[in-house]
Amino acid sequence: MQKRTLIIDPVTRIEGHAKITIDLNEQGKVDDARIHVTQYRGFEKICEGRPYTEMPALTARTCGICPVSHAISSTKACDNLLAVRPPKAGRNLRRIINLGQIVQSHALNFYHLSSPDFIYGFDAPKEDRNIFNMIKTHPDMAKDGIKLRAFGQKIIEELGGKRIHPTWIVPGGVSHQISIEQKENILRQIPEAMEIAQRALKYFTQSLHKFQKEIASFASFPSLFMGIVNKKGNLEHYDGFLRFMDAEGNILEDGVDPRFYKEYIGEAVEDDSYLKSPYYKPLGYPQGMYRVGPLARLNIANACATPLADKEFEIFKNINNGKPVLNSFYYHYARLIEIIYAIERIEELLLEPETMSDNVRAHASINRNRGVGCSEAPRGTLFHDYEATNDGVITGVNLIIATGNNNLAMNAGVKQVAQAFVDGNNITDGALNRVEAVIRCFDPCLSCSTHALGIVSSKIEIRDHTKKVIEIISRS
Repeated sequence: MQKRTLIIDPVTRIEGHAKITIDLNEQGKVDDARIHVTQYRGFEKICEGRPYTEMPALTARTCGICPVSHAISSTKACDNLLAVRPPKAGRNLRRIINLGQIVQSHALNFYHLSSPDFIYGFDAPKEDRNIFNMIKTHPDMAKDGIKLRAFGQKIIEELGGKRIHPTWIVPGGVSHQISIEQKENILRQIPEAMEIAQRALKYFTQSLHKFQKEIASFASFPSLFMGIVNKKGNLEHYDGFLRFMDAEGNILEDGVDPRFYKEYIGEAVEDDSYLKSPYYKPLGYPQGMYRVGPLARLNIANACATPLADKEFEIFKNINNGKPVLNSFYYHYARLIEIIYAIERIEELLLEPETMSDNVRAHASINRNRGVGCSEAPRGTLFHDYEATNDGVITGVNLIIATGNNNLAMNAGVKQVAQAFVDGNNITDGALNRVEAVIRCFDPCLSCSTHALGIVSSKIEIRDHTKKVIEIISRS
């Protein structure tokens, strides 16, 4: 048998466009596998020459799934340029809208993109593994997914004026206060949202016994973990300090001001992907691989600091006897815990008297020529780094997208799953679905990293050692 390469193009049930290559040796065993992000983003160059005041609205267009995260990190970078700290009400309102986006994005991944595998199994016919079949066979669960995502989207709309690309988040805070009616509208929806989130958590935890082979091989390996924690070391999404932890739970760096991220994070590029590969500088590339996102955030945190989330957090922490959870399949578990945390935290913030203040924005002119904004997007730590003239014209931009932080780990995970399940002598759709599913664990938002026009059907190309296509498997 000749050496061959399997090409899965595009990867399905993710946000954005990518392909996977799987290299098979003469015995049909997997030698290597990689994910390739094939579209160019270019936002760093697009932003040059624009006034800083346009940056939140402009960079929010990086993505239609998590525009709030980009607006948050962007406005924080602009706050830094202005050398201001938004008033408490402005910070609380930013936190609320960001948590609303966490809920809607996590719900999208769990229900719409990943649940078909949990419900029908990874080896189920491909025509069954989709949200439309789920609506037919599990209508109540499908409705839960729609309602929970709508809860997060309605918060964004209620505060920001629209569900996608709101312009309400501005340098110095937010553009205007919220009304009592808006506050009450959100509070009324919280009990139902929490019931749905708890049902999802119960369903997932009671299903885990079915997926022991997947848990063991879905990007299950030692790595570093990075994320933001607050001053107490607890779970944080809006503002805090960077913490780096190793696979044994040892804290390598703590209390790091995100403005100094370049001292700890390097960025590598590969010829076969437009997605950058950040790494922990002290260990070098690629040994400095780290993971970000829900799994990392729970691994590095001391607590969630909300009652219901902390109850489940304790169970999560015992999965690996108090050490970091290394199995990326548990990203799904961590997302559900974060949804519960977000709902609890939204209620707490809405009930704080300061949240209703009309002092929601600080005003200033440019006081610095460089500003860094950092927050936790649904998929992980997001950095916006701007350079500007004294007149506020942007001269340089560096963005480290949350998905990019996971690039090295995603590639390692794709290889691990391919080696565990793909047999070149008997290629099955279920095996290839698992290779795609490990990517869904990370929930990459490649819309943030790439942009493509249109959509194509999925196809798998099998090539010989000369790269000649010898077989095509179509997945319409």
